[in-house]
Amino acid sequence: MSFVLISPEVVSAAAGDLANVGSTISAANKAAAAATTQVLAAGADEVSARIAALFGMYGLEYQAISAQVAAYHQQFVQTLRTGAASYMLAEATNVEQNLLNLINAPTQTLLGRPLIGDGANATTPGGAGGDGGLLFGSGGNGAPGAPGQAGGAGGSAGLLGNGGSGGAGGTGAPGGNGGNAGWLYGRGGVGGAGGIGGGTGGAGGHAWLFGHGGTGGIGGGPGGNGGWLLGNGGHGRWRNRWLAAAALAGTAGGCSATAVSAERAEPAAERAAPVATPRGCSAVVVPAAPAESVVATAGTAATAGGCRRGGRP
Repeated sequence: MSFVLISPEVVSAAAGDLANVGSTISAANKAAAAATTQVLAAGADEVSARIAALFGMYGLEYQAISAQVAAYHQQFVQTLRTGAASYMLAEATNVEQNLLNLINAPTQTLLGRPLIGDGANATTPGGAGGDGGLLFGSGGNGAPGAPGQAGGAGGSAGLLGNGGSGGAGGTGAPGGNGGNAGWLYGRGGVGGAGGIGGGTGGAGGHAWLFGHGGTGGIGGGPGGNGGWLLGNGGHGRWRNRWLAAAALAGTAGGCSATAVSAERAEPAAERAAPVATPRGCSAVVVPAAPAESVVATAGTAATAGGCRRGGRP
């Protein structure tokens, strides 16, 4: 295999020289246009007039060809400049990547995750997403599960970054949980949707100091907790009556001020007793309605979601 070495500076300089050559030729063509396209007859006879017209036609054809050549020349110069810029960008990217690899090598070897950079998205069915960098970077997304296999969990962030989304569950299997947000700031990942046939949704990822919890996955996934100091809990998701084996209540989202969740049932009977407030929450949870009469023993209360840490209002 042969290798070609390119100096972007030399290519850029050559493109500039070629542009100057093209400008000089174009200026000369414009200066000669009047004299070559409107040739005066040497005499008043018919032969002189025809010869002058013939030379004038040659001049017009030359100007048309010159315009086409000038356009081609401009495209060639632009291609050279674009190639030089792309080569310089590729070199800069390689240097940056090599520098990141050098920085991330110790933490990758010791802890199995980089210092800076996003986690890789999972590619195998049900695989978990990679964790983000310890200092900066978001977690990778989990992969959907095969039939009967749970979805992969999303990767978690380090100090700054968002959690990865959980993968959807296979048939009848739960979705993967969303990854947790960065310790300082970030948003929790979205839980994966539950598989068709009663699979439960994955839980949303939690935030830590600042940030919002992730939304629970479709199929009853609870929302993630909001940040200790600032942030809202993620929204919970309702279970699908047509996919679940019985009528089940929706799962509450993570709470930061109040947590409200009630069963979507027909108001055919009186409301049941109030559901207990989740531990750590100072909010009030709205009582859940009774389940449908066809499922007498099914639980109708909404499952409490995650709270804002410390139970701060």
